[in-house]
Amino acid sequence: MSDMRDLYQEVILDHNKRPRNFRIIAEPTHTANGLNPLCGDRVSVFLDIQEGVIRDIAFQGAGCAISSASASLMTEALKGKKVDDVGPLFDAFHTVVTSDSECPHGLGKLSVLAGVRDYPSRVKCATLAWHAVRAALEEHQQPVATE
Repeated sequence: MSDMRDLYQEVILDHNKRPRNFRIIAEPTHTANGLNPLCGDRVSVFLDIQEGVIRDIAFQGAGCAISSASASLMTEALKGKKVDDVGPLFDAFHTVVTSDSECPHGLGKLSVLAGVRDYPSRVKCATLAWHAVRAALEEHQQPVATE
């Protein structure tokens, strides 16, 4: 197995077994729910945004290892970022998991999820939490689905 594939598996397993920010924020300013009907992944995201900055972000839900690990990695990547940075970061992440393009700088640990592109049916698992965050920022009341 290649070093990158080993790292991919190690990070996915670590974040799945010990997800970061897996909790509910007591008084979130933004929330949303997401569902991947193909495999049953469910996620709820909670954000505390103050003065245009994501001061805190958390998630809860149930799903496959990729979905849980991606949500965990996403919360680490977004905490402390400006709301305006979410869209470009999501776009860069989505490009990495859906195409063979080079991994852009600034993705950090998120870049290990590039291996998902080898499994097209898993892309929706990896992007579910991201779609939920976008829905939260746009204040959608209905759950978002990957379909």
